[in-house]
Amino acid sequence: MSTNAQSTEVRGPLGKHDIAALIARDIPRGAYVNLGIGQPTLVADHLPADSGVVLHTENGMLNMGPAAHGDEIDPDLTNAGKIPVTELPGAAYFHHADSFAMMRGGHLDVCVLGAFQVSAAGDLANWHTGEPDAIPAVGGAMDLAIGAEKVFVMMTLFTKTGAPKLVPRCTYPLTGLGCVDRVYTDLAVFDITPEGVVVRETFGITLDELAGRLDLPLATAGH
Repeated sequence: MSTNAQSTEVRGPLGKHDIAALIARDIPRGAYVNLGIGQPTLVADHLPADSGVVLHTENGMLNMGPAAHGDEIDPDLTNAGKIPVTELPGAAYFHHADSFAMMRGGHLDVCVLGAFQVSAAGDLANWHTGEPDAIPAVGGAMDLAIGAEKVFVMMTLFTKTGAPKLVPRCTYPLTGLGCVDRVYTDLAVFDITPEGVVVRETFGITLDELAGRLDLPLATAGH
């Protein structure tokens, strides 16, 4: 493995808001973006006011703002995860079916999804662990995975038991094949490329330590 990826050990491991801020930094100005249920919704709180990013939510809203707090909360104004949100000037509302048509029709520049596993080939597993007592939660993930131009994943790199979530091959039921472009985690950011997994940045871990804990080949940007 090459060793020139940017290492910022003093910053790691990152918390969920730190990861969300990294993703917000990398979303292009003026992009149309869907934020998946769970931690990805935190990205909305870190987008600059002048970013021009238009947030889409599959329950039927464009130009969603950050999460609502206190007197801002309107129980009828929520994102797909039923979290109260704000609206920005020019916000629009539409039928659920129209929202999914936007997702499936290639009208989103970026979606940010959580994941149980991502494979080295960019396969995504995020709706079911396969356990008999697990509750499946596919939502709109399959539509987003195939419909968005870029798919970013936000997750911890390891499970609570220390098992990697970036893996050679997914063992959980798949959401989509070869759909993930970039993975943001608490310990590193990875690009998923035709040539393999590329480490962009590390946080609180060296590249050698990272390579020792992941069972897949790693390259670094520029190599």
